[in-house]
Amino acid sequence: MKQIFIKKEAKGEFGNIPEERTAEELINYGIVNIDKPKGPTSHQTSDYVQKILHIEKAGHSGTLDPAVTGVQPIALGKATRITQFLLTAPKEYVALMHLHKEVEEKAIRDAFEKFTGKIKQLPPIKSAVKRQLREREIYEVEVLEIKNKDVLFRIKCQAGTYIRKYIHDLGQQLKVGAHMAELRRTQAGPFTEEDNLINLNDLQNAYHFYKEENNDKFLMYCIQPIEKALKHISKCWILDTTIESISNGRDLAIPGISKLENFRKGESIAVVTLKGELAAIGEALMSAVEINTKSKGIAIKIKKVFM
Repeated sequence: MKQIFIKKEAKGEFGNIPEERTAEELINYGIVNIDKPKGPTSHQTSDYVQKILHIEKAGHSGTLDPAVTGVQPIALGKATRITQFLLTAPKEYVALMHLHKEVEEKAIRDAFEKFTGKIKQLPPIKSAVKRQLREREIYEVEVLEIKNKDVLFRIKCQAGTYIRKYIHDLGQQLKVGAHMAELRRTQAGPFTEEDNLINLNDLQNAYHFYKEENNDKFLMYCIQPIEKALKHISKCWILDTTIESISNGRDLAIPGISKLENFRKGESIAVVTLKGELAAIGEALMSAVEINTKSKGIAIKIKKVFM
């Protein structure tokens, strides 16, 4: 739980409480946590969601190989602008590595130990980024099971880490070679397998009940407010009197702040109303501690307006 500084106690009258949005509002301004099936690309999965909900646009938050399954948050309608902030969020996977020769368990565990923390990785030939050596951070690795040449493990890593390449490099380290047999994403930023994860059929059925039987209960379960995507971003709550200027793209000055989480200068900040509705996202020009001790000055440079 982050520390919260109170600048000025106030009650919010303007805006909407995210959890109280209607099904129609969520369809055009929400996020679905899709369990991507094996076969389609991330882009195709996003297209399926768009067609199911009959909306003009939908966007995914990070590409998964056609063979990879799991957590694929897809932003709907006006919420698609949030995807760039999910792209940089940490990811978690469960992977099955197949070694080309049997290796002692201790050697396998030692290799994983070496491949935890900051590692250097060359993206594969078929990748969406420039092919040059770059640093990525592996936050955590847990070996779940070792059976003959197969190793099942869980990995939590920085966005943009190629797991297929990670496994290949691990095989090189063990001097036996290895390849990825299976991969499932279990987390993307604040979205996990335990968090309203639904498949495309579930979404189609929910939309049918909503349209044909006037029952929005299941659809309301399937679609989450855009604010859910910002769980990992520090927040700053603004006074009602500041909403209009922020909506017009003006930077946030200290007198307009009601309360704020403890953040550092340079961080991306979610600027929200006192009802918790996302107004904008910006960059902190001061730390929260500094803002808390000052009475004037520009605190957050607004980068993207949502309200």
